[in-house]
Amino acid sequence: MFSVLSYGRLVARAVLGGLSQTDSRDYSLVTASCGFGKDFRKGILKKGMCYGDDACFVARHRSADVLVSDGVRCGWRDYGVDPSQFSGTLMRTCERLVKEGRFVPSNPVGILTAGYCELLQNKVPLLGSSTACIVVLDRTSHRLHTANLGDSGFLVVRGGEVVHRSDEQQHYFNTPFQLSIAPPEAEGVVLSDSPDAADSTSFDVQLGDIILTATDGLFDNMPDYMILQELKKLKNSNYESIQQTARSIAEQAHELAYDPTYMSPFAQFACDNGLNVRGGKPDDITVLLSIVAEYTD
Repeated sequence: MFSVLSYGRLVARAVLGGLSQTDSRDYSLVTASCGFGKDFRKGILKKGMCYGDDACFVARHRSADVLVSDGVRCGWRDYGVDPSQFSGTLMRTCERLVKEGRFVPSNPVGILTAGYCELLQNKVPLLGSSTACIVVLDRTSHRLHTANLGDSGFLVVRGGEVVHRSDEQQHYFNTPFQLSIAPPEAEGVVLSDSPDAADSTSFDVQLGDIILTATDGLFDNMPDYMILQELKKLKNSNYESIQQTARSIAEQAHELAYDPTYMSPFAQFACDNGLNVRGGKPDDITVLLSIVAEYTD
């Protein structure tokens, strides 16, 4: 007969052996996007995946899937600057770097740094500013690596609950961290943060996890519980279902943004800062909705 001690050792080995068996499948993201420009009552997608002055991209590389969303207005039109040019160019530059494989999945800040440096090195500087949220899924390790600078952000939802999220970065009320290139007359006035200031995290994902990446136009108008209600409508990981849910979320945020009686998250935050504000916050809205699935070529 086995002694109690011997039996315990066998059980422990069996348990440890089971725990050591990892999922050898590669993961990927099935992603759809939707958004609205602030100045339009209907959803309009500009060239290069830009919704209003927001910009985004979805890129697939052999080692990782990369999502990025960004956007900020910041009064640039007062300087005769189209703010969408900065965010759109930054996104296209980062997208090219990813497709060329010039990145490390565990270091999303590196993508942002390289893209921003290219803009700084242009002979004719591209003026403007932008927040940014980068989400990278490493296929083999199943880890989600993120970098968030400013008030764009992401949620990871599992079993109907938020299990991981970004932290918003604000210098003070309604003034997010941002990358900037200012004209000479505005230097020292326009805030400009380093890409290294981005909040970075890593998180182990599971098949079926939902990842929502969005600009502040969503989060300023929809609290978590409303977003989670919409995500319950997601029936499967088919692109069509994801696209329909992404549109439903963007449309609801867009409608709430123009509701003068609605106590939006932005209005609540304003009240917390001593301002008497009510209603939604009209803004550009970009939503990237993803499901973690088994990778297929």
